[in-house]
Amino acid sequence: MRGTQPLGSLSALSRHPNKLACRLSLSHGSQLPFRPHGPSYPRSPSPSQTPWQSRRCLSSHNLGNLKKILRISDEVSHAIASNKPVVALESTIYTHGALGEDLGLEAIVREHGGVPAVIGILDGVPTVGLTREEVSRMVDSGTAGKVSRRDIAYFTGKGILGRGMHGGTTISGTMVLARLAGIRVFGTGGLGGVHRGGHDSMDVSADLTELGRTRVAVVSSGCKGFLDIPRTLEFLETQGAAVATFADGRPGKVDFPAFWARESGTPSPMVVQDEKEAAAIIYAQETLGIESGLLFANPIPEEFAIPSAEMAAAIETAVREAAEGGYTGSKNTPFVLSRIRELTGGKSVGANIGLVRSNVARASRIASELSKLIGEKENVAPFTTRTTTVLESKEKPSDIKKQHAKADILVAGAVALDLNCDYAGGASGEEAPKMQTSNPSRISQSIGGVGHNVALAAHLVSKDTTVRLCSMVGDDVAGSTVLSALEASGLDTSYVRKLSGGYHSSSRTAQYVAVNDGNKNLVMAMADMGIFTHHSFPEYWKSAVAGVKPGWLVVDGNWSEKDIRAWVQAGKENKCSVAFEPVSTAKATRLFCPQREHSPLRVYPDAGVDMATPNNFELQSMFVAARENGYFDDPAWFGVVDALGMGMSGARQKFMYMTNAEITDAGIPQQSIQLLPYIPTIITKLGSKGVLLTGLLRKDDPRLRDPECEQYILSRNSSGHPSVGGVYMRLFPAAEKVQEVVSVNGVGDTFLGVMIAGLAMGGRVEGLVDVAQRGAVMSLKSREAVSPDLGYLDGRLREAVERK
Repeated sequence: MRGTQPLGSLSALSRHPNKLACRLSLSHGSQLPFRPHGPSYPRSPSPSQTPWQSRRCLSSHNLGNLKKILRISDEVSHAIASNKPVVALESTIYTHGALGEDLGLEAIVREHGGVPAVIGILDGVPTVGLTREEVSRMVDSGTAGKVSRRDIAYFTGKGILGRGMHGGTTISGTMVLARLAGIRVFGTGGLGGVHRGGHDSMDVSADLTELGRTRVAVVSSGCKGFLDIPRTLEFLETQGAAVATFADGRPGKVDFPAFWARESGTPSPMVVQDEKEAAAIIYAQETLGIESGLLFANPIPEEFAIPSAEMAAAIETAVREAAEGGYTGSKNTPFVLSRIRELTGGKSVGANIGLVRSNVARASRIASELSKLIGEKENVAPFTTRTTTVLESKEKPSDIKKQHAKADILVAGAVALDLNCDYAGGASGEEAPKMQTSNPSRISQSIGGVGHNVALAAHLVSKDTTVRLCSMVGDDVAGSTVLSALEASGLDTSYVRKLSGGYHSSSRTAQYVAVNDGNKNLVMAMADMGIFTHHSFPEYWKSAVAGVKPGWLVVDGNWSEKDIRAWVQAGKENKCSVAFEPVSTAKATRLFCPQREHSPLRVYPDAGVDMATPNNFELQSMFVAARENGYFDDPAWFGVVDALGMGMSGARQKFMYMTNAEITDAGIPQQSIQLLPYIPTIITKLGSKGVLLTGLLRKDDPRLRDPECEQYILSRNSSGHPSVGGVYMRLFPAAEKVQEVVSVNGVGDTFLGVMIAGLAMGGRVEGLVDVAQRGAVMSLKSREAVSPDLGYLDGRLREAVERK
């Protein structure tokens, strides 16, 4: 809320598709990584570009469609964005393997400090970060197909048409989806290759061509031992794929492994000494923009290896029988593996399990080393168990302590660089600026953003109230300015995330430009708040609330629908009272978004949101969104509304008595009543007409029995509802008619900041409205979005709290 003028007539965001960075949100709030790391091709960098910046990103059209198709789990998305080690895992090993589901691969990744990302097609949706339950669903269905690169579009297209099928991704299919998600390391069992006689049959695995065109580092125990290993390596060389085998302490040249055996008799093209060296190779490949993949061969641990002579005899028998039986193409490998299992008395299965676990462990260590290297080379801090925020190379111990310190109020919302343009008048003395031309004005710069303004107001008005702000800025000049200003104002910055790539449109520091007429009334505004809708870190938001444990959590509408729900849920899980500031008519609807796509919004007495502070236009937007998205169809909603005893008969007269004809005709009381089951306290800001407070009272609320409050009791419980006592409705007149308005920016935010500070001190809403309005008046008279003189209200605020 930028003042009493609504922002509903404005475009919600100002976007520039031709300048979109690669890192855009995908479905479920996930996103591509901080640097351009999507499916791109190398281009010659201009002198002013880094190798990261020079690569061609997906077009904005394709990115917009991609986020509708590719799903990345919250955990994986957060890990990628936070530079935490991530390891891709294929799903075919579960859906088509003979090793069972309980391989413990995901646990191995976590033991090494990484995040596992099982990849597959779930009901026609390419998914990165399948849960254990989702994998079991795929396996139990018995119908999951095998998905290579060629099959991804087929399975996904079926899903788009509502005929979704499950698909376990092979190495090539997993590489494609891992690359789209921004995952650099993939741990698996054995690679496919050139089959024996492949020079005649052309039976060559798609894994090899994928390594030639998709930049993902694959860790495997070489290729299956029954394949033509020399020709496989020759094919990979032609494809331009780097192949290196871990020396494991062996000097000089080493053999490329043969899956069940540590040595194949064929020298490895290259040798790598340890995980740190492998990470450096991956980093170099990516920084140089070389799009082919890398194969790191990890010999099977000695305790699981099968003697070469025994293995060779089993392979020869299985391969001969496959040829005699006509098992070619996709049928060849399953038959040969099955026969080898029989011929080795099941020893090959134990070897398979041992080697794949070893490969995943090695992949995890490589991913960890790569995360550290990126942090060192690019000044991006690897994610730690402490919920790191500002992405800088070094952090003070005091910052870590601050992150775990309790606060009375946590404000989760936007911080922005504000430009306020006041029209200075033309030659004829007109009050409004002219369109399509330059206008004389007085332009001032300040730090704004709804979240910042609310936090600053609460911080200034009460010296004994601890306030923290959780927000995001870009790695740009505006971001540095914002952080410096926050520190200068005394606001803690330990929960303000600084995103890299700040000059890309999706990760620039938010900015707000207001154009006011000669009377300082808002004419129009432009808001660039894309950083808050393009980047989603729900697990981080939850950890922030859990760490701060505030009495009150304030959430503004600048976040995406998904993030607003994540904040609300985090607040309730940590027993916080939650306040929602709608920001604008367009963003107000995000609280009442389509229900099927998000976690449910709970109803009184367990309502997720305790209080909202819309203006009358935002209230209407919230009401319409709730109605159109089916929130008023919930039986629990009906139960609360019926208990209010607000039948059609006489309702208008009651509303007019409580307010006036103008407010009643505008539908404000009616809309408030219908939203109360979801938001039991609604404070509607009416500008010069004052403030309308509408609230649900519990059965034991003393105001129901207080004679002085009788005039504000709109109705009482008439249905026997166990929790509802009645409705309190009160119209507060404006605190002051301001003749000389200096700036309307931040007025509504100041109101909420003062209100929330009083509530955190133990005050009651009706006792705080007057002092909150006085704070708003002070900001109206100030050139700053939030008046720096709010501290003068400290004594008045204390009196209001004590009068409860």
